[in-house]
Amino acid sequence: MNLAVVGTGYVGLVSGTCFAEMGNNVICVDNHQEKLEKLKNAEVTIYEPGLETIFYRNIAKKRLDFTDDLKEAVLNSEIIFLCLPTPQDGNGAADLQYVLGVAENIGEILKENDDKDFKIIVNKSTVPVGTAKRVTDQIAKAGVKNFDVVSNPEFLREGFAVDDFLKPDRIVIGTSNEHSMQRMKELYEPFVRQGNPILAMDTASAEVTKYAANSYLAMRITFMNELANFCEKVGANVDMIRRGMGTDNRIGKRFLFPGIGYGGSCFPKDVNALIKTSEENESPLKILTAVDQVNKAQKLVLVDKVLAHFNNNIKGKHFAVWGLAFKPNTDDMREAPSVVIINELLKHGATVSAHDPVASETAKFYLQDRITYAESEYEALNNADALFIFTEWNEFRNPDFAVVSSKLKNKVIFDGRNIFEPSKMKELHYTYYSIGREAVKG
Repeated sequence: MNLAVVGTGYVGLVSGTCFAEMGNNVICVDNHQEKLEKLKNAEVTIYEPGLETIFYRNIAKKRLDFTDDLKEAVLNSEIIFLCLPTPQDGNGAADLQYVLGVAENIGEILKENDDKDFKIIVNKSTVPVGTAKRVTDQIAKAGVKNFDVVSNPEFLREGFAVDDFLKPDRIVIGTSNEHSMQRMKELYEPFVRQGNPILAMDTASAEVTKYAANSYLAMRITFMNELANFCEKVGANVDMIRRGMGTDNRIGKRFLFPGIGYGGSCFPKDVNALIKTSEENESPLKILTAVDQVNKAQKLVLVDKVLAHFNNNIKGKHFAVWGLAFKPNTDDMREAPSVVIINELLKHGATVSAHDPVASETAKFYLQDRITYAESEYEALNNADALFIFTEWNEFRNPDFAVVSSKLKNKVIFDGRNIFEPSKMKELHYTYYSIGREAVKG
């Protein structure tokens, strides 16, 4: 099929590349000239494991191309995917200006060209319920009739997005148009050959499905974080409780790991957008309001621990940080707990040296030159009064503790991801603070 993907951010670039991998002809549209030049020169503009290989392959096969000409892409494509940013506005709602702006442009393009070929416009961006109707109305304002707007939310995990796209758990398609549904099923059938379902539903249900899935996962994480704080108060071990819960097949093992709060481009934004939409429709989701509040507080639990350890005075202290990205296998710093915690450490007069395997450059946008960026995890430790762990990268899990001990001024670790076992830290004579487990005093 001939496809257009409007927007080459995280969702757009992964989607366009993976569609091309299945033999489709894909033209990706973006108006950011610097990014566009990089893409035209076969330079991947995001960090996502596994993407580079298929990106290069499909450019070489001439199935994947890039342009700033929306008109060319729309007129030469049967299906046009909108993969546009929907950032939070000041009230927590999703800002639809980019989605609706492109919809208006598409309407004008189709009107000028006689509206002769049926076009399927697909909302792949995460958008509030009712957006498909708003996009439909926006295009129809131009007098265009020969089109349909479909809701087709993405369920991509950063760090695993290529696998998630090529081998999805499910495909959700929202439309009441039989032709659109059939063409969308034909497009996605090669991705579900192992039998995973293509779920057909109305657009409103498809839109809510994405928000419901992300909000539920955020709720699981937040429950475990709050439970972990309770465990510390009563002397329980959250890891043992997590295992006890996870073996219940009604619950399962995933998203039960406590930490310093969720971040990234999806969970914080989607939770707040669903809260806002529920309030606007006079059916507030009170549990999500609590989730958001608890998550924000959770990002500060390590600050409380470090202040207690140093008798409420960390002025002049120097801290090492391992991990800046909101999770491993990505360079995404959006809503990262590291930014919140580091800003608090700096506010209290401390200094910070940090290392992240891939996110240091991205972090400079958020933290600028207020911290030092180390070339390696061991370099970050030099003369540090303590080590903080914010991201559970695999390379941090089994460090050379002889080197760690030789570089730290004090054998103190604040582990926001529970990557070390307290028993081992006790053997090594570390003072070790983690989440939901009893502190070890070295």
